[in-house]
Amino acid sequence: MKKRNIQNKGIALFMAITLAAASLCSCGSKEDTEEPATEINFADITNNNADTPETEVQIETSAEVSTEEENREGMYRSELTNEWIDESLKDQRPVAIMVDNESIALPHYGMTEADVVYELMNSTANGRITRFMAVVKDWGKIEQFGSIRSTRPTNIMLAAEWNAVLVHDGGPFYINDWIAKKYSANFSGGFTRVDNGKKREYTEYVCTGDLDSRFADSKYSTEYNEYYPGPHFSFSNSEIELTDDRGAIDCTHIELPFPHNESTLDYNEETGTYDYSEYGKAHTDPLHDNARLTFKNLFIQDCTFSQLDENGYLIYNAIDSGRAGYYITNGKAVEVTWIKSAENEPTIFLDNQTGEQIEMNTGKTYIALVPSDSWDDLVIN
Repeated sequence: MKKRNIQNKGIALFMAITLAAASLCSCGSKEDTEEPATEINFADITNNNADTPETEVQIETSAEVSTEEENREGMYRSELTNEWIDESLKDQRPVAIMVDNESIALPHYGMTEADVVYELMNSTANGRITRFMAVVKDWGKIEQFGSIRSTRPTNIMLAAEWNAVLVHDGGPFYINDWIAKKYSANFSGGFTRVDNGKKREYTEYVCTGDLDSRFADSKYSTEYNEYYPGPHFSFSNSEIELTDDRGAIDCTHIELPFPHNESTLDYNEETGTYDYSEYGKAHTDPLHDNARLTFKNLFIQDCTFSQLDENGYLIYNAIDSGRAGYYITNGKAVEVTWIKSAENEPTIFLDNQTGEQIEMNTGKTYIALVPSDSWDDLVIN
């Protein structure tokens, strides 16, 4: 088993990281607020206008790495899923595509091609409707993906964790300072319009060749650049089973507290993955024979937020430490604590029992940012 250990592990390490991360200025107050902001100052929201904070929390890994169980000629293990993919993709940066999650935007095309899918509240209005951000490594194979929609400040931070180019169509003026960050890269609007019989806002998709031409006409490299923080996850090359001695609990059904679309995930024993549903229906991909959207790994984060105005715009306080969460795989869940030390640094999930970074199973990952004021409404059984 390939194991990635955090040096000086245990409670002492966890406290040191937590204190160090807390000394960094996080994205706003830890107290949720539904009150509109009277004046928007991004320095107040993040206390971190610099692209790199003065103090960075470095989570180092042991130099001890076990030998690969196997090698495949011309292939390597993806840093997003640990699956074997073509070696030509090794240095290619992913894209992070904003996908509309209104019921009228369904069905979503191409979503089963995503390696990592984030779901988070897009607005406090409209029943706290969510939006997807789909991270795709092998974007050259995309035929049709979306429909796509606007972005929010939180997504710019999350995309930066992967050194991904954010793909969206505009957004409120709150994103302007974030788009201007040195680490930020984005393609906004101008993608293929598909006549699907819907209103114009539901007709824009990333289609064959769109990203190739956008990269060619942009200042962005298709490869990882100096803002790439390195591999995000820690994977095992053998199957991980969460056990009782790690405090694991049964987890075959999850209800996310997203009242508008009522997201759920159900464990499929045949595939060993969690099938995603919303609006009371299975989420399927018409581009791939109505395949289910399903995930091997789930992370659910308790995250505070700050509301920006009376229209429902918000920013998650994604730079934080010591907050609760769950890692879920193979029908079991363990409690974790998550840390994000800077805008373009990865979110790290620590096992509460060991203080070590969670080691994951090979496969696709779903990450939900759950507002702290509805964390108690999360259902896991």
